Amino acid sequence: MITVEQIVSADGFAAEPDGGMRFVDATTPGDDLTDEAQLEMLASVEAILFGRRTYEMFAGYWPTADPVVERVAPIINRLPKLVVSSTLERAPWGDTEIEILRPEPSATDAVRGLEGRFGSIIVWGSLQLANALFEAGLVTRLRLRTCPVLIGEGLRFTPAGIGQQVLRLESATALPSGHLVSDYAVAPR
Repeated sequence: MITVEQIVSADGFAAEPDGGMRFVDATTPGDDLTDEAQLEMLASVEAILFGRRTYEMFAGYWPTADPVVERVAPIINRLPKLVVSSTLERAPWGDTEIEILRPEPSATDAVRGLEGRFGSIIVWGSLQLANALFEAGLVTRLRLRTCPVLIGEGLRFTPAGIGQQVLRLESATALPSGHLVSDYAVAPR
């Protein structure tokens, strides 16, 4: 089972046109958006899968994140992590290394090779990787963490050519901050 979780603006963008995510900071000044449902969801995750850029962003923060401030830090640091990259030679994570998956012949082939190793994998951000997984029909769950802000333009979290993809809402949680967490099952194509 592959879950893609994206933080998005209320108008459906996962990043600003330059790839930045300043809209997240604008709506969560110093707040920990970890809700109990997030911790419960992560309890069933067996591995984290990143694209290279998201891996680099996470590796620069999470290995030393204060677990008092970031309640998900112990879980993120404990879980096996993998990064899909054709350019990385090493993938340090704090004092350890994480596994590099080579996207040969494709990223989706590398991910298909994980079947049997992990029952539940989460993909955070990693827009190019997530797009390839959606296009290949490998995503079984979609979790959106919607920020109460409009940004007008930016990068979408699904590929342009995905066409109609039916989702079944499994849960929705409104947080006191105005953020909305929506969990969907992705219907097979």
